[in-house]
This record gives sequence, structure tokens and C-alpha cells, in this order.
Amino acid sequence: MNDYQQPDATGHFGNYGGTFASETLTHAIQELREAYERYKNDPEFLAEFNYELAHFVGRPSPIYHAARTSSEVGGAQIYLKREDLNHTGAHKINNTIGQAMLAKRMGKPRVIAETGAGQHGVATATICARYGLECVVYMGSQDVKRQSPNVYRMNLLGATVVPVESGSKTLKDALNEAMRDWVTNVENTFYIIGTVAGPHPYPMMVRDFQSVIGTECIAQMPDMLGGQGKQPDAVIACVGGGSNAMGIFHPYIPFAGTRLIGVEAAGEGLDSGKHSASILRGSPGVLHGNRTYLLQNEDGQVTETHSISAGLDYPGVGPEHAYLADIGRAEYVGVTDAQALEAFHYLCRTEGIIPALESSHAVAYAMQLAKTMRPDQSILVNLSGRGDKDIGTVADLSGVDFYDRPSMRGLSVKGGSL
Repeated sequence: MNDYQQPDATGHFGNYGGTFASETLTHAIQELREAYERYKNDPEFLAEFNYELAHFVGRPSPIYHAARTSSEVGGAQIYLKREDLNHTGAHKINNTIGQAMLAKRMGKPRVIAETGAGQHGVATATICARYGLECVVYMGSQDVKRQSPNVYRMNLLGATVVPVESGSKTLKDALNEAMRDWVTNVENTFYIIGTVAGPHPYPMMVRDFQSVIGTECIAQMPDMLGGQGKQPDAVIACVGGGSNAMGIFHPYIPFAGTRLIGVEAAGEGLDSGKHSASILRGSPGVLHGNRTYLLQNEDGQVTETHSISAGLDYPGVGPEHAYLADIGRAEYVGVTDAQALEAFHYLCRTEGIIPALESSHAVAYAMQLAKTMRPDQSILVNLSGRGDKDIGTVADLSGVDFYDRPSMRGLSVKGGSL
């Protein structure tokens, strides 16, 4: 794993990170910390991890030149890191493999996870099926409704999906319930956190497993750009908790000529009160085991969030993102629901790629930025997932009855017609 920009001994990146957890979890967190420290550079562990990435996930994922988009938008050339082509359709599988391998080695037969958009839940259920582990996934009931295809996928893979009815019924609340489960079943249960948040070592560990994304890009981009050593002028990724962004950012941190730009969910507008922009509109506080930027009121109570994309609907951000923002190594911007939806449709019709609504935020900002740059410059976007899971949401927001629209009627199907 990369040696630069590691947290200190207490798991802090500058003022952010650390371990803020109940006493009942202290032993489990220390046990995990020791296990990860033991295995993260172990040749046998790394060989198995890399084998799974190659033969189960299908890595390396390709980089695609979005030539039509680049030509139509004007300015810089836009490239897409195709994490949507991974097995299960997103970047999440990279991390769940690594953590499931740790669970096996630690003798934990039961795995729990939280999920928002459902991709982390699907990835966790997938690897648990692969390794024969019991799997329980917590998901806000609001997200269960808007991500029903992924709920069914998890059931098919043998996982138990537990709808969470508390709070805003989204990702934050799912994580709360998963934490409660872990406290109750700490001896036999491994908690696979899906983002670069939580108590140390999770932010570091998830980032390390996801850094395969950026490491591949550094090797791939010179061929795409036609010159040895050439790298993009900007790397862009959406940021909720921030695992896909940190996965592509981390290996690029030493490349001073490459801007790192995280795109937060501006929802209905940064000043509307209906968004999930933790860095742009948040303040430092403690959430889910670490100190970071979060959305909170004057009394320190976490406020409700909003985003068109379930995976970005989270009131905090990974502590390393908070640190990168403070030191100015990464920039953070906001993209609204409307802008993300427009980019979603644009990529579908211009490149033949259906992106996740999360990834559409990054695409939208890349299209804005490209116009301000020269044609000999380049932008690399982490296309973190595919949008199959979102077509129902997009149809509803577009005023289309997904199951009874006129364009569907008369189509020939097995056993009759629509």
C-alpha cells in the first residue's frame, strides 16, 4: 500500500479522523486495526486480493475517451475511468473483497453492511456469497423504495436486507443501525463499511483498497494522452462519503500538476437547505466514529440531507477529504440535482453509457470545466458506477410512467405484448 499521506498513530489526518466509538466497540476496533496492520503488506494477502480483482472483478477497468462529448462541449478532452464495468457495476466491489478477506482471516462468519444507493450492499452480498459468509445489509427505507432493483439483487445473492425507518430513512440512519448491530454481535460479526469514514482504521483501509483505481489510471493515462509520463490536468470524482474519489485521488496526490476536484451533491441549491454538501456548507464535528466536516445545526445536531442520488445522500465526508480541503490539495464544488440529471441524459445519448446518478454529478462538472480549458488539456472523470439502478428514479423525475408509458405499448414480449 502507498506510504505517503498516512494518518498518524491515532488515525488522524491533520485535525480529522480518529476513533470516537463506544467502549463496547473498543476491542473490536483494536482487533481490526491489528489485523489490517498485519495483512496490508502481507505478500499472500496481496496476491489473493490482486487475483480476485483480476479474475472476479475484471480489473483493470479501461479508460475511455469520451470523444463526442469532448467535441460537442469544446475545450479539454474528457476521459472516463470505467468503474461501471466492474462486476456488480461499481467501484464498491474493490473494497468489499479486501474487507471480506480480513473477515475470513479473523474468523468472523457474519458480515454486516450499510448501503445507500445499494451498490455497496450488492457488492457485500456478492463477496459474502463467494466466500460463504452470512450477510445482513441495513438500508434506509427511503432508499429501499428508490433502489428496489438493488434490494432484489441482494436478496438473490442470499443477503438479508433490513429497512431502517428511523430519522431521514437514508444512508446515515442505515449506518447508525449497522453500528448498533455490531455492538450487539461483536464477537462473530465483521462490519464492512463502504466509504472512507468511520473510526480508524476504516478511512485508511477503505482508501487503500480503492486506490487500485488511481494506480491503474497513472499507468493507463500516458497511452491515452500519447506521451510517456503524461497525466491529466484534472481528476474529478463525486463525493458523498468519498470512497471512489479517494480511490482515484490518493495515488495522484504527489502529482502537483494534476488538480483534484471532488463534486458534492448541491441538491436543490447550496443555499436551499436541501443538499448534501458537507465540505461546502458544513463544519467540523464528530459523526460515525470520526471527526470531519458534517452538516449540523447550531446545537451540533446532524441535519437532514437531500440528493437525487441515494449514494451521495449523507451528512458527512471522509476525514481525509476534510484534510485535503483544508490544505488546498483538493478542491470541492457543488452540482445540483438538475445539472446531474442533465448530464445523465447527455452521456446516455452521446456516448451510449448509462451512468449512475452519483457519477453524473462528476460528469456534469467535467463538462462545465472543459469549456474553460484548452483542447490540448485533459480531464479524467471517475465514472464510479452504472445507472441501471437509477432508471426508475430518472423516469419518475422525467414525468414518465416507467411501466405504462405509450412508447412501451405494443412491444413484443414473450407470451404476448405490452
